[in-house]
Amino acid sequence: MTDAPYTGLTRDIWAATADGLLLALRPWVSPDHARIDLPGQPSAYGGDSDSLEAFARSFLLAGIRLHGEHGNDPHGLAEWYADGLRAGTDPASPNAWPRPDRLGQAKVEACSIALGLHLSRPWLWDRLGDPERERIVAWLATVVGEPYPPINWVWFQLVVETFLRSVGGPWSAEDIESGLAVHESLYRDHGWYADGPERAFDHYNGWALHVYPLLWATINPGVDAGLVSGWRDRLAQYLRTAVHLIGGNGSPLVQGRSLTYRFAAAAPLWMGALTGATDVPPGLLRRAASGMLAHFLDHDVPDDRGLLNLGWYGEWPRIAQSYSGPGSPYWAVKGMLGLMLPADHAVWTATEEPLPVETGDFTLEVPEPGWIVSGTQADGVVRIVNHGTDHSVPGDRRADSPLYARLGYSTHTMPPLDQEAWSRAIENSVAIVHPELGPSHRNGFTTVRTGVSVASAHWVRTDEDTGADHGSGRGGSVSEGPRIVVGSVLHGSHEVRAAVVSGDLDPSWQLEFSGWPLSAAEQPAETVDDHQAKVTATGLLSAVASGIDFEYGVRRLTEASPTGNHTAIPYARTRPAAGVVHTAVITLGGSPERAPVVSVEDDTIRVEWADGRVDHLPMGS
Repeated sequence: MTDAPYTGLTRDIWAATADGLLLALRPWVSPDHARIDLPGQPSAYGGDSDSLEAFARSFLLAGIRLHGEHGNDPHGLAEWYADGLRAGTDPASPNAWPRPDRLGQAKVEACSIALGLHLSRPWLWDRLGDPERERIVAWLATVVGEPYPPINWVWFQLVVETFLRSVGGPWSAEDIESGLAVHESLYRDHGWYADGPERAFDHYNGWALHVYPLLWATINPGVDAGLVSGWRDRLAQYLRTAVHLIGGNGSPLVQGRSLTYRFAAAAPLWMGALTGATDVPPGLLRRAASGMLAHFLDHDVPDDRGLLNLGWYGEWPRIAQSYSGPGSPYWAVKGMLGLMLPADHAVWTATEEPLPVETGDFTLEVPEPGWIVSGTQADGVVRIVNHGTDHSVPGDRRADSPLYARLGYSTHTMPPLDQEAWSRAIENSVAIVHPELGPSHRNGFTTVRTGVSVASAHWVRTDEDTGADHGSGRGGSVSEGPRIVVGSVLHGSHEVRAAVVSGDLDPSWQLEFSGWPLSAAEQPAETVDDHQAKVTATGLLSAVASGIDFEYGVRRLTEASPTGNHTAIPYARTRPAAGVVHTAVITLGGSPERAPVVSVEDDTIRVEWADGRVDHLPMGS
């Protein structure tokens, strides 16, 4: 009987996967090991940056492996990467790395190099000669005094300077104090950080803002114990929620930027095991983290070359933001932090325990990002409705980001990411459809209360925006639309979605409720009648249903998703009446329960669910 009944993954399989990732890079390396030039679409920063990124991120994995094996090094990782460190930090080398004070992305990669050196210190750093160490220190030290954006990036400076301090190098107390202050400013509550002043809630909360502080504390033994205790408490709170955001298929929630980092989403789970800062049982931590890795292994990740490419399953470069190049996906290695723990640690010896979605249906409110979460045991789907996150601020007039501002995200679907999806709110939205400009945006909305938000609908000519893509909605000339109050009640497979439109309404406008996108290798099947539109694919059903005063249809896209070349989105449209509550039932599931009964009294919606539960949603704003 296996102790991994859900995933079949043992520590040995994890280790073999990690070693395979490292060894697969060797055909792409320069003779001196300083450059790893991977095939694929380059980032906006060019080849020198991309090759450094591949080296630094893979070196972090090498550090994890050396640390977890106490220096046992059958593949010669320490000397292999030591060669690259010697050449990359030698200004006279033809393959010298770009310096952090001259290239912004090098500030990011310097952190991975510092962490790799810290984790492998007895087997690499301590065995380098003084001239070699001096050159590495000189390269890292170019971060001192440098400005960093007030997001997760401050940890790159904190980690590097604290490592420098630990080896007698230069560092700045002012930089440390400033970085810690920024980190504290990002904290909201219940274990949730926003990655900046915007409503930027995503996986960076886990794989950066919870991981780096506690790793940093291991470099800095003199850190204030109260500070670390607070971070541990926050991680514990976050993990109680995080395990609910993993599907029965092992997938993390498909939401937010940098999705090509894939199983990096497991990093905070391992951080809980490494530090003991969690009350999630070891068997559940193991099942959650191993489920993520297994999910991608089961979808042919890494590819047939052994590489992590720009994509989700197969290679699909459009999933990336402009800062991502061929080495970027190797930040997935943070999801392998568990290999720092020995084989006899409880997280590796405990039998896997089921995820929350595998033990029963649940509904959960997460107030900081403004999400309501529903998991259904029968199909393993975890879905959220979103009334608090848009990677923006209230009043912003940019277009919706399909990665942040949609009304729904799940573990089993991915928002379309083609040009149309960045230009118009084409799925999981409540929009006003303009005859020429298409569905409107809600970016910059205001959260009224749990499940209710109010937006000034607007249209944006996004073709005017030629700036870098960092995951936010795109800008351009704005045309104004009406005010829309949108509310959601979520339970099981169904969301009751409601909208109240106010203001001057052009008679050519229509109100649209769009549903979940289903993508597959073949065209999803569709059924459209007088009461609903539904599509089916990959064992899932997506539907939008309402009354006879709606017209129904299916929007189809090609090559818009990394999960399949054919995407179908059901929708319902009607002529909006000012002040009237319009409702629709939005469904996603493998075997959805009976649809709820919906009624409206004044401005309050009453929903009676198939299991007898009754919810009330007041729509007044």
